[in-house]
Amino acid sequence: MKAPRRAIPLIITSLVVTLLSSSSAGAFGGPGSDVRGGANDSGELSASASHSRIKVTQTSGPTGGKQGTVASTDVNWKPPPCWYEPVFTPEQLKNFSENDGSGDAGLRDGWYGSELWTDHFRDEKDATTIFTKPATVKGYKNYNLGKKGYFWRGVAPNVTELDDTSLCSRLMFWQDAGEIPDVPKAPTPEVLADYAYDKIKVPETEVELKPAARSTVNLPTWVWLDRGTFKDVKVRAELPGTGLWAETTAQPVALHLDPGTEDAEVFPASGDCAINDDGSIGTPYTKGSADKTPPCGIRYLRATDGAPYQLSASVTWKITWEGSDGSAGDLPDGTFETTQDMNVQEIQSINR
Repeated sequence: MKAPRRAIPLIITSLVVTLLSSSSAGAFGGPGSDVRGGANDSGELSASASHSRIKVTQTSGPTGGKQGTVASTDVNWKPPPCWYEPVFTPEQLKNFSENDGSGDAGLRDGWYGSELWTDHFRDEKDATTIFTKPATVKGYKNYNLGKKGYFWRGVAPNVTELDDTSLCSRLMFWQDAGEIPDVPKAPTPEVLADYAYDKIKVPETEVELKPAARSTVNLPTWVWLDRGTFKDVKVRAELPGTGLWAETTAQPVALHLDPGTEDAEVFPASGDCAINDDGSIGTPYTKGSADKTPPCGIRYLRATDGAPYQLSASVTWKITWEGSDGSAGDLPDGTFETTQDMNVQEIQSINR
């Protein structure tokens, strides 16, 4: 719900910036709103500090079929909770102030009413803040019109998870064009790479099986993925107005099988089937191989009784990144898992 407008008292010539609860920081200009503010990653304009302007595009890898996002194998890893980014040019801020004027002046600081935007950013009145040092912030003249640059503010896509209210809490401030602010939590290529982690879309893991319809107790089921099914997925994250970018790459490195029951054997015994040099996984079944041990597969030891087993196949993706300043590194591996029904029949011999 949009907070009601209210007057905020002036102390001498200073404006007082009030603290909002964490849930209120994203209450202005939600998705699809008509508020005129900074552009978010969908290209829309928003006055909410919960919307980032980072643009993420996939530059290589499969784009069709069913897809999903990877889950980090490191349960303790989290992307940065917040950072600063440019939100308004002088012209955009003037237009925003004159046409709406309710929004987030900072990640934890909200202003109500266009008169407060004009007082500080147009009429040079200082603002007294609660969590920013120094507490008094010098005002701007006429939105800095004629200057090249941006007004920056803190952004937190998951603002409700931001426990430390001092993080990224600086009141919206000016930075000349072509410069990155020299402040804690300024954006870096690594921040962009981390942000892009859960934007990577990888194909679902539906493996080929032989026999396809029904497995047989004590006979191996061959499992494989054809060459080219899994390819590297690369996404590029860019922060407009900064020259900063990062490319995050997900590379498939292994397939893990879980037969869905303890009454089964997996091949290899670890359940981890490596990616072959040609990009395939396992080896396709060929006629006459029914009694052979597959390089990647399962042998069920007990038949299903009504309900099928849930065969789980998860691909591990190695995640790396490189940035606009030549920096590079690794991020935690990611996994994506799918399940499929496995019916197992009690027949001791079968022709294949």
